[in-house]
Amino acid sequence: MELLTQDEYKSIAAGLTLPTGAFIDGAFRPAVSGKTFETVNPATGEKLADIAACDAADVDFAVEKAREAFDDGRWSRMHPSDRKDILIRLAKLMTRNARELAVMESIDSGKTIYDCETVDIPETIHCLKWHAEAIDKIYDQVSPASDDHIAMVVREPIGVVGLVLPWNFPLLMLAWKIGPALAAGCSVVVKPATETTLTALRLAELAMEAGLPRGVLNIVPGDGADVGEPIGRHMEIDMVSFTGSTVTGKRFLSYSAESNAKEVVLEMGGKNPAIVMDDAENLDRVAAHVVNGAFWNMGENCSASSRLIVHKDVKAELLERIAHHAKQWNIGDPLDPETRMGALVSEGHYNKVCSYLDQAENVVIGGNANKGFVEATVVEVPGNHSTLAREEIFGPVLSVIEVSGFDEAIKIANDTDYGLCASIFTANAKRAIRGARAIRAGTVTVNSFGEGDITTPFGGYKQSGFGGRDNSVHAHDQYTQLKTIWIDLADDADEAID
Repeated sequence: MELLTQDEYKSIAAGLTLPTGAFIDGAFRPAVSGKTFETVNPATGEKLADIAACDAADVDFAVEKAREAFDDGRWSRMHPSDRKDILIRLAKLMTRNARELAVMESIDSGKTIYDCETVDIPETIHCLKWHAEAIDKIYDQVSPASDDHIAMVVREPIGVVGLVLPWNFPLLMLAWKIGPALAAGCSVVVKPATETTLTALRLAELAMEAGLPRGVLNIVPGDGADVGEPIGRHMEIDMVSFTGSTVTGKRFLSYSAESNAKEVVLEMGGKNPAIVMDDAENLDRVAAHVVNGAFWNMGENCSASSRLIVHKDVKAELLERIAHHAKQWNIGDPLDPETRMGALVSEGHYNKVCSYLDQAENVVIGGNANKGFVEATVVEVPGNHSTLAREEIFGPVLSVIEVSGFDEAIKIANDTDYGLCASIFTANAKRAIRGARAIRAGTVTVNSFGEGDITTPFGGYKQSGFGGRDNSVHAHDQYTQLKTIWIDLADDADEAID
């Protein structure tokens, strides 16, 4: 899609009709309490809308309608090809409204319109289409039973699902979850992040237009205490899929244990290493990948390359090239298509990132922050024990750690509470594979930064999460139960007792 001018995007933003109610049982509704909360444009501080501030009463109502929809089979027992057709119609409607969704996402989150137009919205649509197409292509199994038996292993939708979303990729993370959940036949209750609610509500409206039955997709805005915890504790929710911070994710394990032992899938934080060895080829290309990994989406990315573990013999040259590439990551108005880095999502998060900058003693590049915007920043740290090397900053801050060899690099890479993603840059294929196998992370890229694509599972080790994977056919597993159906074929005469 050809990008527009800054003025054209601003004109679209000014003409948007923003959804403000909770979306439950196929309609927008105010919160039961009548309360609202403000959502603001983080780049300007301008109030965008007052959104329904839901609480446990709204969650109860949404779950009741989701359960009705699941139990009567309007979606869960619909023919797979019919479910596929509806989700593909939704993808087509999103394509027709892609520019509106991109602008809405940008003004609500601070993300650049460049990323929204070229990455977030296209990937969201692709994700929904991919899972829709998989609906009637995932087969069940027949086990190798005896001649007198047939044993079928079948998948069934798990039921009513709670989906708790992060604010860094609002629409894309919604698609990562509702794609496989709806494909499986589940009904869902979604809690978007309070900072970024608008596009989830707009997508629900488009889903109804596509023909999704009432009660199957419900969006309940509100904060963690009022909506997230009631979802986690609800006795009629069969599983929860959460993406967000490790601290919050752990709470859902407690909620499950203290309620109905619902299944919980967690995708949480990361402190992801990019290892650059002394034999890495084309350091300029390596620098471009490292910079992209560190600063894409303002570093508000759980898979961000936030630790550069670099061999001492190439550190100086690599940092020089990183400085060159970092200059291209300019900050500015997110609705200007020339801007590569927008505003951090909220004042609170901006202050948090700035608190880490205050601890930096050796700033190599950047380090400046102003009114919600933070420069691409590179900081040398004395070792992996530094706070800047251990804690997830979730901002555009790259911590550099010098090493003397391969084994030391792998040891430091694994010396973290997290294990989501990693990268290794080396010209030695054997070393690359050894390193990829040795690093305890869910995704390891070689000579590049990335997360794979829709065909590859995404998730982490250790405190980066567990319980399932997003993306790929494996994402469908978390939204289904396996059932064994054992059929006795023995002839009664053969079993008769004389």
